[in-house]
Amino acid sequence: MSGDVAVLIPTLRRPESLARALASVQAQTGVSARLAEIVVIDNDPEGSARSTVDACAGPAPLRYVHAPRPGVATARNAGLAATGAPLIAFLDDDEAASPGWLAALLAAQAETGAEVVFGPIQGRAPDAPAWLQPYLEAFFGREGPATVGRLAEPFGCGNSLMVRAAALPGETPFNPAADHAGGEDDELFSALAARGGGFGWAPDAWVEEFAPAHRATLNYALARAFAYGQGPSQTARRHGRIFGLLRWMVVGAAQTVVFGALAAIGFLAWHPQRAWWLDRAARGLGKVLWMPGLEPRFYGAAELARLQRANEGAKGVSAKSG
Repeated sequence: MSGDVAVLIPTLRRPESLARALASVQAQTGVSARLAEIVVIDNDPEGSARSTVDACAGPAPLRYVHAPRPGVATARNAGLAATGAPLIAFLDDDEAASPGWLAALLAAQAETGAEVVFGPIQGRAPDAPAWLQPYLEAFFGREGPATVGRLAEPFGCGNSLMVRAAALPGETPFNPAADHAGGEDDELFSALAARGGGFGWAPDAWVEEFAPAHRATLNYALARAFAYGQGPSQTARRHGRIFGLLRWMVVGAAQTVVFGALAAIGFLAWHPQRAWWLDRAARGLGKVLWMPGLEPRFYGAAELARLQRANEGAKGVSAKSG
């Protein structure tokens, strides 16, 4: 295997967006000597992504991996097991990378020496109502400093580059217990920080993230915001930091009350910030209601069940119209 970086793309029944993501990686510039392979991890038990992968050949070697047990952590671990590259870049299947994306991540990692480097994301929600679109595009997006440098706090796994030996230790660095609710990257980065690892920022490593119709809703975003809010409390509890947990719960209670009141007034007055305030209230509530069993489920079996319901619904509509 020539090159020292592999791009991992987990996917679950998104053929059109997967094809877009693959085309964007095949079109990367300035990295032909370093891009070892693109690894697509098909998380569908039926292996439905194989035909899409076969149709997306390009200059970079393309590897198909079938991980039939649905789950975001399981898929990422399967991708890591399939490649020996010392540098790992993660791109989600609903993202499309700019042509200089990977080169910018690699350059920022070399400059900062950080074990994990993140890039900005431009959220896209074309199917959202006009009043909600700015909030959703900000929600699915990511902003950071204007220059390359170190970060005090990490972002999510999508659009990142990791030094494998330091950031991804062991055979299963992503905890499979997070397969359905997510948060596997929070746990990974918390452990890295505890070992003295650091995070970097690559302002030119742009990707676009396209929210599909079922995600371009306020209900979906608020459920995700609630789950994000649970993260700090769950991490504190996992590491036995009881006073830290209590502090996060107090902070969350205050956020829930203050931003919940603002959101209520905002919806009555049709204020343009009302969705943002409701988001902050949901994150605060997540800090309070962090307990196991209260996590919303977005991935793995939950997403597969949603897709199956949608498919059955489409078949029913087709049968009626016929």
